[in-house]
This record gives sequence, C-alpha cells and structure tokens, in this order.
Amino acid sequence: MRRDTQLDALRAIAVTMVMYSHFFAAGGSSFWGHIGVRLFFVLSGFLITRLLLEARAAAEFEAWPALKSFYVRRALRIFPPYFAVLGFVWLVDLDQSRGSLAWHALYLSNFWFALRNEWTPWVLAHLWSLSIEEQFYIVWPLIVLLAPRRRLGAICIGVILLSLSYRFYWPITGAPSLARDLLPPASMDALAAGALLAVHRTGTAQLPQWLRLGWPGFAAAFFVLQWFIPTPTDSVHEWGRWLLLEVLPLAPLVAVVASCSLGLGGYRGRLLDLPPLLALGRISYGVYLYHAIVLSLAVKSQPWIPVNVSEQGLGRFLVAGTATLIVASVSWLLFEKPLNSLKRHFPYVAPRAAAAIREGAAIREGAAIREGVNANDIGWFGRTARARFSGPLDNRTPPLAGDLPRTDRG
Repeated sequence: MRRDTQLDALRAIAVTMVMYSHFFAAGGSSFWGHIGVRLFFVLSGFLITRLLLEARAAAEFEAWPALKSFYVRRALRIFPPYFAVLGFVWLVDLDQSRGSLAWHALYLSNFWFALRNEWTPWVLAHLWSLSIEEQFYIVWPLIVLLAPRRRLGAICIGVILLSLSYRFYWPITGAPSLARDLLPPASMDALAAGALLAVHRTGTAQLPQWLRLGWPGFAAAFFVLQWFIPTPTDSVHEWGRWLLLEVLPLAPLVAVVASCSLGLGGYRGRLLDLPPLLALGRISYGVYLYHAIVLSLAVKSQPWIPVNVSEQGLGRFLVAGTATLIVASVSWLLFEKPLNSLKRHFPYVAPRAAAAIREGAAIREGAAIREGVNANDIGWFGRTARARFSGPLDNRTPPLAGDLPRTDRG
C-alpha cells in the first residue's frame, strides 16, 4: 500500500495556509488561503488520477467494479464528517445557515455563493472548495477508467485549456463577481494539472525541461505581481492581473508536488518528514472542515476567553487554531479512522485469481469428502492443493491499490 509521507506534509502546509488566512492575516487577506486551496486541488488531481491508473494497469482490472469501489471509498472518507458538520450547523442554526443547507448537502456550495455573490453564511463559505472536488470526483473517474489510455494526457491538456478560456469571459461581462472563482471551470486547471502529472509519471519520472527550469520564474513573477503591483482600478486591467495570479502558481505547485511524490532528500526532506507535520497532514481534511465552525464558536465565546479572538491576530490564531487541531484529532481517532478502515472491503482490483483457485480446491476437497474419503488423507492432490493454495499464493495476489488522499481537499 503506497504512502506518500511528503505529500502528507504538503497537505499540512496547505491547511496551515488556510488557517493563517482565516485566523491571522491582516485584513482577512485571502492570499495564502487561496494558494493553499490551489495546492489541495493539484494534490487531489494527482493522487486520484495516479490511484485510478494503478488500478487500471492491474491484470485483473474491471472498470465498473473499480468505479463502484472508488465511489464507496470516497463516501466512507468524505461523507461522515461532512454531514456531521452540516447536522451540527442545522441543530444550532449557526450563523443562520439553515436556509442554505440543502445546497451544501448536495455539494453545490460553490453555486450557492456564486449565485448570491456574497459569502453568506460565512461559517460554511469554505465548503465551496469541497464542492468543487466532489464535482470533480463524480466525473473524472469515468474519464480515467473508461477513456482510451493514450488519450488521457490530451484530455488533461484540453481541460486545462478549457479552464483558461473560461477566464476570458469576464472582461465581456464587466464587474468581477464570485462566480469567476467559484464555478467549476475556475478550478479545473489545477485539478487537471495534477492529473496530467500523474499521467506523465506513468511513462517517465522526469518532468518536462521547461517545467523543471522555468517554475522558479513563474513563482517569482507571481510574488512580484501579488506584493509589489497594486490592484488596478480599471476593470480590464484588474481582470488581467487576476488572470495572471490564477495561472502563474500552477507550474510551481505542480513542480512541488512532483518533487515530493518522488521524495525530497537533504534538509528539505528532513523538514517534510517531521512527525508533527505528517500528523497534521493526516488530519488535514478535518482541520479544513471544522476550522470555520470552531472559529464561529470561539467568537461567540469571546466573553469567557481572555485573549482577543474576535479579530484577526495572534490570539485568534492560537485559540481557534489549537481548538481546531483538538477537534480534528478527536474526530480522526474516534470517528474518521474507524470508518476509513472499512475501505479494505472495497478494493479497486479484487484478487479474483487466487480466490477462484482456493474456491476450486475447496470444491474438489469437499467432493472427495462426500465420496467417503477422509479430508486428511485424500492423497497427493489434497496435500498438493493445500500446500499450493493455502498460503504461498497469497504472496502472489495483486496488491490492493493505495488509500485515497484525505482532502482530498480541500
């Protein structure tokens, strides 16, 4: 079972960016939170696609059983904590959220906020990215498992180009709105970029030269544009700046995911392998899911909290951040992890060959017993069958595909 520990560390970094943006950043800046979510998308696209391609490459692969296993495993990982959050919000009507819960329950949060063009209710605003990922999970496995294998790279590039072309619609419409960030095409470039990396990695471990050499330049241009060039007041120039801020980070994020998927060495590898960072990555889905709920409750509890949690700053980051980690850890240990273990019952590729051999041996041995032959003395065939089918074949059974990513997700 494949474990990518350094990708767990990237999840930890991504969710820390989100918490920093919501708990600490001056003025509620969304800069780091946006990068964190885009990193989650690249990770999800890469891991989901790689996992499905590994299942598809197995000799015993069958498309429809693999699809069923994918959806069941995703449901076991994502749904229980997600709907527990929605149930709690409904029970206490947190931030007067009951009126929108049907949208969130159907994973249409991004459409809800896009149609209203405002972050109301804020306590569920972060669910927009989980809705994007769920919409991706519904469609993408069908493409990866059913489309011709040789066409997958071209399909990924087509999705990226479609996402980029979507962004050129906004200068025609005039004033920017939340829809340009929240509708599915706005995030498909990051998801498809991660998927393209997975498709590419099945053929070669090397990244294209332009990406290996050029990603630092993209990163530098992004940071200069973000920090040193003010937002234009003219809507057309503002659109151009927004377009660059969306596109420029893609190459650096893909390069980082590619490096960590192979395993970084040296001091960078040692940093990414630190146990606290890996532990945070393991519970990152819960941290992302619960952090806004915890923040809302902390603000309501301000009269009993000695530090200021009502505004962005160190007090909010320490109190709400610590409480979020505690809630997510308890959720993982007592709720998510036990349910996650049930995924072993839904392998992507069933070990049918070994099972069929064992079943045939059992049938023949049973027939011998019914004919009056002692099961312990059925001659050469019985001894050979038990020796051949009761253990050594287990070691030749195709390994199950690895666990799905815990987003995930973001």
